[in-house]
Amino acid sequence: MRAVIMAGGEGSRLRPLTCDTPKPMARLCGRPTIEYILDLLSKHQVTEAAVTVRYLSDRLREAFPDGRYKNISLSFVEETKPLGTAGSVKNAAGERAEDLLVISGDALCDIDLSQAMRFHERQK
Repeated sequence: MRAVIMAGGEGSRLRPLTCDTPKPMARLCGRPTIEYILDLLSKHQVTEAAVTVRYLSDRLREAFPDGRYKNISLSFVEETKPLGTAGSVKNAAGERAEDLLVISGDALCDIDLSQAMRFHERQK
């Protein structure tokens, strides 16, 4: 399963925490918030994730220099101008016709993604 992690926002409502740190790299209990998202994806057998980046994108790339997090292969899709939510997801998805799991890079949750994906499959 492939995922798109939306991580390109400026985090203006979290200033001053996000003045020099992208929102998904803001630390919670000593870890960047995006790691919690990646752990959730890994737990549910997501093996590939495209991360949409724009604001301070180098910080996210530097955090994952080998393009991996545990069993997840990461790619970073740069927005040269803001594309909005749907635009960034479409840009990251590319031309591949397959189901995508879309998740925010800064909203922590503990949803059973496997169950949600099974539900989606049954509704097709």
